[in-house]
Amino acid sequence: MTTERMVRYVAPDNASTPVINLKAVTKEYIKPTGEIHTVLQDINLQIGKGEFCSIVGPSGCGKSTTLNLIAGFEAPTAGKIQIGGTLLQGINPSAACVFQTDNTFPWKTVIDNVSLGLRLHGMKKSEAYEQARHWIERVGLKGFENHYPSRLSGGMRKRVALAQCLIMQPEILLMDESFSALDVHTRSVMENELLSIWEETSASVVFITHDLEEAIALSDRVIVMTAGPAATIKGDYRIDLERPRNVAEIRFDPEFLKLHQQIWNDLRDEVMTSYAQLH
Repeated sequence: MTTERMVRYVAPDNASTPVINLKAVTKEYIKPTGEIHTVLQDINLQIGKGEFCSIVGPSGCGKSTTLNLIAGFEAPTAGKIQIGGTLLQGINPSAACVFQTDNTFPWKTVIDNVSLGLRLHGMKKSEAYEQARHWIERVGLKGFENHYPSRLSGGMRKRVALAQCLIMQPEILLMDESFSALDVHTRSVMENELLSIWEETSASVVFITHDLEEAIALSDRVIVMTAGPAATIKGDYRIDLERPRNVAEIRFDPEFLKLHQQIWNDLRDEVMTSYAQLH
């Protein structure tokens, strides 16, 4: 790999406080043998308000671990994480998560699932239902309010999961391989729906994916991570493609193809390194 193709990450010097700020973050685990396994090493990452940032890298590089650290599900071994300038300790109250697997309750209807967060925060049922109906309609599920998840397709259940998160108006939306289980056509529709809704909010999005095309089509920035163990940030790419975007059509844009080739040059080497470690 030539030096010219390498883009080393340098934390931007933003005048305003970033919404998400990882400073020299390292994450280690102790194996049953007592050996220390370093998943992440010296991660420095700043994400601004309303920014859509995707993280790509080979399997096992710590993408999901990074997301879990930002969510507050785990604490860093070294370094610190700040949310809006405040040190994160425990669960991140500013974040909502959409995972690969469904997080709906099968015994609750769509409207009960979507309104649950508001009701747990003390809102009256009638008010929570009113807001839930708005978000159910916004994600294209009007008329399905009283359906149970078992009667919905995979794409429809993913829409419910999005509505569950967005009704809480989170400052940060964390998504971990959220569309990977969907068929290609449903996935494209959901990606466009996500962008349409996100563009109406000020939420900062951290999106984990193995699909480089998906990352470029959706994002303002794409972060490339090195192969593990002790993975770190290798490249930080600004995606200056015009918005609004259609994720299916943007892939034919010459600038998209140029970005894809440039980022893939970095990512390919890490994928090959990870593959070699497994064989």
